[in-house]
Amino acid sequence: MTRIAAISGSRRAESTTRAAIRVALDAAADANAETDLIDLAAVDLPLYHPDEDAQGDSEALRRRVREADGVIAGTPVYRGSYSSTFKSFHDFCGSEEYERTAVGLLATAGGGSYGGTLGHLRSTFRNVHAWTVPHEVGIRNASSVVETGDAGDPGPEPQITDDDVRRRTETLGRVVVEHAERLRE
Repeated sequence: MTRIAAISGSRRAESTTRAAIRVALDAAADANAETDLIDLAAVDLPLYHPDEDAQGDSEALRRRVREADGVIAGTPVYRGSYSSTFKSFHDFCGSEEYERTAVGLLATAGGGSYGGTLGHLRSTFRNVHAWTVPHEVGIRNASSVVETGDAGDPGPEPQITDDDVRRRTETLGRVVVEHAERLRE
């Protein structure tokens, strides 16, 4: 079975990034993939230090990425790029984790600009030999189209209220599964 890990690079309790990632991950599950949500808000991950080996949960997180056939990587847009939380996680992983791995990219913006963030993500993932899929998702004014549900209550599932954004996000989940399966052949 194809394994897809999704990384949410937000620490917000009611994160639109995490909610959108879950929508993409649900679509991957609907495409018969085994899924794994890596919520960086819920792990012990210090700033990357190149002179220290295993730090916090880094080894377990690296293993989860290494075992995945595909990855959906999501981050909020901070200062035109990705979050420091995502950057620190990404620094722990290299070509050992991403070689022959399909990676789909998702960025949620509080305002209107996400292009630079997707470009930065694409460049850094390709640098570690990941295969970034051509379908990417950027969500403008994310809080107006993404409902996060209540972070402290397992009740309502996150949802995307804009039909076009929801379709694009679900497509991302399916496309990552399709490309991950091709790369496994």
